[in-house]
Amino acid sequence: MDFNYQKICSNLLRSLPPKMNNVIERRFGLKEKRETLEAIGKNYNITRERVRQIEKEGFSKINPDTAECQKVFQYFHDVFESMGGFKEEKALISFLDGGKQQNQIFFLLTLADDFERFSEDQEVYSLWTKEKESLNSAKKIINLTLDKLEKEKKPFTLDELFKIQKSCLSKILNKKINKDIFVSCLEISKKIQKNPEGQFGLADWVEINPRGIKDKAYLILKKQGQPLHFTQVAILIKDSPYYCQNQVHTATVHNELIKDPRFVLVGRGLYGLKEWGYEPGVVRDIILKVLSRAKKSLSKKEILEEVLKQRIVKENTIFLNLQNKNYFLKDSQGRYLIKEN
Repeated sequence: MDFNYQKICSNLLRSLPPKMNNVIERRFGLKEKRETLEAIGKNYNITRERVRQIEKEGFSKINPDTAECQKVFQYFHDVFESMGGFKEEKALISFLDGGKQQNQIFFLLTLADDFERFSEDQEVYSLWTKEKESLNSAKKIINLTLDKLEKEKKPFTLDELFKIQKSCLSKILNKKINKDIFVSCLEISKKIQKNPEGQFGLADWVEINPRGIKDKAYLILKKQGQPLHFTQVAILIKDSPYYCQNQVHTATVHNELIKDPRFVLVGRGLYGLKEWGYEPGVVRDIILKVLSRAKKSLSKKEILEEVLKQRIVKENTIFLNLQNKNYFLKDSQGRYLIKEN
């Protein structure tokens, strides 16, 4: 619904004395940017506490019972009702008017008796609510969802998470819950966040908040499900939702991957993930591990099959490594074993 919030606020303040009008306009940024009590006090050569008193007195003199103001309050009430009775502050103001007149909306929410603001704390972001009990219910829903995410250890889309939690959530609210209400719960939580691909998970998960090139490369490889050349990884980072307009240098990607134990160099410039079963080391190291685990000599073919599970290299590379007599010997049957020191 379209409202000229700027005009509504001006009409509400029109009857106030000039100084009182000016203090409230500046405190809420109704004409320009918001100002602190201290800044306004210096301008009038009065204390911060006196500015606060003028603001409080001004609010007591404002008459919000005008038809246009009550129409706005009813709209706010309907929005809160559809969202479960509460909403994260930035999301609420953006929804009400796309953020174009955010200071005016904040002022009107503060003026109304029906809405209460809760400041940011360790668990939730700043939010507005129509009734305090709805916030308590929201925190129960958040904790239930946190338990589910911690148990599953993977992110979910909104549809997936809502489907899993729907019946439990309705019991908490004692009424049928919809996605809008569920989203309102997730938005206020500091521990649950949404990644650029629309998946919800714990805020400290790499899948939700990747930090730097290494984490983004990890997500790219995990999504592709196969080893990639570092140049391809760099390209895919640029094309991904995680790209933040910072220049991605191919050499930087290579340097970051080679230092991070999550990645294993499995071929010439090719990287795979350690969690896929790839082991670190050069081809010689892999041959040594294969023979060590076998606890017996192996044929060239058997070694070849096992090493190629770990490395994307030419067969000749493996055969050349086997010729290194400092590490490998042949038995009487032409099978290979580790040279004892």
